[in-house]
Amino acid sequence: MSLKNEPRVNTSALQKIAADMSNLIENLDTRELHFEGEEVDYDLSPSDPRIQEVYIPFSAIYKTQGFKEPNIQTYLSGCPIKVQVLEVERFTSTKRVPSVNLYTIELTHGEFKWQVKRKFKHFQEFHRELLKYKAFIRIPIPTRRHTFRRQNVKEEPREMPALPRTSENMIRQEEQFFSRRKQLEDYLTKLLKMPMYRNYHATTEFLDISQLSFIHDLGPKGIEGMIMKRSGGHRIPGLNCCGQGRACYRWAKRWLIVKDSFLLYMKPDSGAIAFVLLVDKEFRVMVGRKETETKYGLRIDNLSRTLILKCNSYRHARWWGGAIEEFIQKYGPDFLKDHRFGSYAAIQENTLAKWYVNAKGYFEDVANAMEEAKEEIFITDWWLSPEIFLKRPVVEGNRWRLDCILKRKAQQGVRIFIMLYKEVELALGINSEYSKRTLMRLHPNIKAETTESMESLCLKDKNESNKDLPILNPPDDATSKLKGIGKPSKFSKFSLYRQLHRHHLHDTDSISSIDSASSYCNHCRSRQNLIHGLKPHLKFFRSSSESEQGLTRPNVDTASLQSVQTRVGELHGETRFWHGKDYCNFVFKDWVQLDKPFADFIDRHSTPRMPWHDIASAVHGKAARDVARHFIQRWNFTKIMKPKYRSLSYPFLLPKSQTTAHELKYQVPGSVHANVQLLRSAADWSAGIKYHEESIHAAYVYVIENSKHYIYIENQFFISCADDRVVFNRIGNAIAQRILKAHRGSQRYRVYVVIPLLPGFEGDISTGGGNALQAIMHFNYRTMCRGENSILGQLKAEIGNQWINYISFCGLRTHAELEGNLVTELIYVHSKLLIADDNTVIIGSANINDRSMLGKRDSEMAVIVQDTETVPSVMDGKEYQAGRFAQGLRLQCFRVVLGYLSGPSEDIQDPVSDKFFKEVWVSTAARNATIYDKVFRCLPNDEVHNLIQLRDFISKPILAKEDPIRAEEELKKIRGFLVQFPFYFLSEENLLPSVGTKEAMVPMEVWT
Repeated sequence: MSLKNEPRVNTSALQKIAADMSNLIENLDTRELHFEGEEVDYDLSPSDPRIQEVYIPFSAIYKTQGFKEPNIQTYLSGCPIKVQVLEVERFTSTKRVPSVNLYTIELTHGEFKWQVKRKFKHFQEFHRELLKYKAFIRIPIPTRRHTFRRQNVKEEPREMPALPRTSENMIRQEEQFFSRRKQLEDYLTKLLKMPMYRNYHATTEFLDISQLSFIHDLGPKGIEGMIMKRSGGHRIPGLNCCGQGRACYRWAKRWLIVKDSFLLYMKPDSGAIAFVLLVDKEFRVMVGRKETETKYGLRIDNLSRTLILKCNSYRHARWWGGAIEEFIQKYGPDFLKDHRFGSYAAIQENTLAKWYVNAKGYFEDVANAMEEAKEEIFITDWWLSPEIFLKRPVVEGNRWRLDCILKRKAQQGVRIFIMLYKEVELALGINSEYSKRTLMRLHPNIKAETTESMESLCLKDKNESNKDLPILNPPDDATSKLKGIGKPSKFSKFSLYRQLHRHHLHDTDSISSIDSASSYCNHCRSRQNLIHGLKPHLKFFRSSSESEQGLTRPNVDTASLQSVQTRVGELHGETRFWHGKDYCNFVFKDWVQLDKPFADFIDRHSTPRMPWHDIASAVHGKAARDVARHFIQRWNFTKIMKPKYRSLSYPFLLPKSQTTAHELKYQVPGSVHANVQLLRSAADWSAGIKYHEESIHAAYVYVIENSKHYIYIENQFFISCADDRVVFNRIGNAIAQRILKAHRGSQRYRVYVVIPLLPGFEGDISTGGGNALQAIMHFNYRTMCRGENSILGQLKAEIGNQWINYISFCGLRTHAELEGNLVTELIYVHSKLLIADDNTVIIGSANINDRSMLGKRDSEMAVIVQDTETVPSVMDGKEYQAGRFAQGLRLQCFRVVLGYLSGPSEDIQDPVSDKFFKEVWVSTAARNATIYDKVFRCLPNDEVHNLIQLRDFISKPILAKEDPIRAEEELKKIRGFLVQFPFYFLSEENLLPSVGTKEAMVPMEVWT
């Protein structure tokens, strides 16, 4: 009988008949129903060339359908399902009811193996359902779904397998149990060779499988099944009903899926993923009415939610609970532990990692990683400019512009998810709505969410500031270091992104992750691991701009003088480095009109660009997936918190399994092996977790306290030294105590601190700067040198002026020629870096201040890298095995700031020796500062203690203008960019906001 050429009739009368027939079949008693005739299996030999085992792509998680929809891909193509009935459990009862036999069935499908437990009555119900379906499929009901299913049913001449008819109560001997097991095994084996029945939804439910069961990157197959789920249970106020008792709960039928690091439930009707619960250190499974307030209840807890489920019986609930616990303990034990520093992530050994000094190499690697993405790209950012060019100079048109890359990948089927900081518009003009709208319009595969900071949720205050921008700041190249700050007018353009402009007063972690294969952290955030789409094992962390070579003067190459055509017009010479808003000096003027990215907003002929210095990193494998896990947690939490993101167009994200993280489909060139751990600042408002996490703070304090030889710090802020009233993080205290410990033990120990010479706020420093700028200066100075709680205050109290042998505070400055005039500008240090003993590194988005470190305020990410590969070196004049990652990064930082990029670097090998510390580091910083003061009378300056002296200071002639030739001769003595930090600038002024100003009206913690 042919089922494929039935006439299609769509009259209303037949539609009514179809509905009546559907109801008739649904109520049909099939216990005695049987069709004669043979049915044939559709099984092909494994050697058949038509059969190729195919993995279900990870992208299938975004294409789930209703469970009863036809043509759903559930199984691996060409891969048989093996069935084995392992054992029979016989349950007896004191009640007058028949004994129950429970069969444990083990199934194997490709790499996946799982077990289900079924009673014989379940087999009978399943068989009747299949007979009903067999009868139903032969009736030509004129509906789309039914017609499609009938047209896709193959001829199956072989007889449908039959269930054994012997009653369970008649089976008493071991031989009979063995025979029954064999009969049921044969029944399922034959049935699963018949596509007509194998693909039917009743079969998949009987076998506890779904569309997400056999996706390789989701890891081993865990327990699945239909349950009843109770609403509510979220940790965050506002997500639950305000009342108490049963009247406030709703029960819904859901399909529960357990994986190695999370569980989820789906809506059977639509196939939509309705919630994802991550396994964490608070993950617990409990059974019973007392814990669940529900008969046959099952309770699952984690840091974000208490999920209540209802099962068919107490035995069923207990089996679910035991199976979930056993599976998670076997495949995801790391997620259950409280890890070092209180981090959510475990230490990942033998992980590939890479560092970046400045943005040129970082952005190029991010661009290349995104280009290789096949599945997902995750980006989170404080400020994202869609039109940013990731490769400079522009020599391939718009190919490497961020929005063009993302659109290209989205068209290829890559799913792209972006989280942006939602600013308070009256306070901060980063125009996140423009960025979101621009990105969303590129392609339906690009989704963007915006999320506020703690302060914007509570204070809505203007002074909340910025955050690290992982992917948006244009690269400040070493060869264009001064191209950006000066040079002939039509050539200069720079890129800083306002990331910082507001000073990270509002810091949110910046990461990009690609396919969980690599992650970039800037703070260079990662790829799904920082740019989730590249592959499942790589991440990048970065801090921000200037190139890997640093800020050295450029060697102009002829290629850079050729013009290139883009949609925004001709870009000539060095203009291909700094386009439009890329050329900026945010202390001189804040950004405006960000929806016009290629329009200038400051005069390139008169105002030098402010260069930017940053540090970034990339990690692979399990560490990359840890980065992606943080992004996923924040994305999913934002989705349930904000009604506008609850639609199906904003899907729940799923973490890839750590069991497949070693399968590196992409590797960042130049990476080395090390032990890596992800750290973060997270809390209820940002990640929906019950307890806040401040693992970055804990790691900083631990590394400082346990360092043996030196620590090197670069940071955008330096606000610490806890007084438990205004400032609470203890990093400054740890530094002071470690120096005192070294002094008491007569140990040679060094501390290097490099921070911006001025905070990144708009303000005219020649008049003392704005209130916001001065407020940050107050807390920076309070940490370094002013007051008894400061680092120098604590040191002087015990060792007097000997502190100078232990610690150095510096900034960075450069100079160039602009329109024929000598100009200077500070280099904005945007890094968040700590190196200790040439073997330990912390890189991330967290500033040294309470906002970033305490966990409850800004959302941050960082990575701690501890070397396992060593190289011969020298430490304190003795042979030393230095870490390849840490020493390489420290040497590159020293080469950049000290000017050793082109010459021998023997003088910087030993960071502890007196020769280096005093004759190279301190001497270079002092000499450079003296020359800059002599030539430009720079601000900030130690000669200026109050505003009166400031007015007098700026009124005096400047050598650069009075005698340019002599000034140029003096500037030739400059080496590198390092300058001493001026401790006494405005030391006689109260730098806190004056009473009556808007800055004075906000809480003091806004500045800390």
